Amino acid sequence: QVQLVESGGGLVQAGGSLRLSCAASGRTYSFGVVAWFRQAPGKEREFVTAIRWSLGSTYYADSVKGRFTISNDIAKNAVYLQMNSLKPEDTAVYYCAARRGNLITLARDYDFWGQGTQVTVSS
Repeated sequence: QVQLVESGGGLVQAGGSLRLSCAASGRTYSFGVVAWFRQAPGKEREFVTAIRWSLGSTYYADSVKGRFTISNDIAKNAVYLQMNSLKPEDTAVYYCAARRGNLITLARDYDFWGQGTQVTVSS
């Protein structure tokens, strides 16, 4: 079994920064990819960024490229999302997700999910 627990969300002013963490436990050796998704009220869950667990290569949605950075620490079974230059449109619940296979951006194809952490950016 795998468990993902996010932390680090909060309220920040536009232009500010936040760092989210995702702590993984269980069969993390089966991870192929760990990703961050977000979901704003009334909107579908959208892909933000992902990292290949062992290789460390990354992929970003255009909306966050240059502002967000994903990283992982395999020894700690953790994934981080550094968010800089935050905008009000970044306001959403942010979810950590993992899958065994290749890097893809569709939420329905991820096997494991955390409970989410709220990020609110005020203008």
